[in-house]
Amino acid sequence: MNINGVADVMAVRNAILQRNAALRETAAPRPYQPLDQTDRASPPSFAATMKNALDKVNALQVQEDVATEAYERGETTDIATVVLMQQRASVSFEATLQVRNKVLSAYKDIMSMAV
Repeated sequence: MNINGVADVMAVRNAILQRNAALRETAAPRPYQPLDQTDRASPPSFAATMKNALDKVNALQVQEDVATEAYERGETTDIATVVLMQQRASVSFEATLQVRNKVLSAYKDIMSMAV
């Protein structure tokens, strides 16, 4: 083994040792530190979370419509991007529909429970 080979092996060894040290430092237990009441942000409400999700789905559908119309007018020739955007909008809409169905099913189950 020549000098360059030894230097390369030593460099790899040092890199491994540095990564191991970083992992040990990351995995080391930290003492509990309570949060300040002023630092704690209130979690978003269910309605706000749903509104954000629906806004994102709507934005994807609007982007897909714009891309499709641009392709139809001949402004762009990248059909792959248009199809990808259509699929992305379709999947997001289907996922939203499934979530809606699950929420309605849970609501019906709760409403039919005897109190």
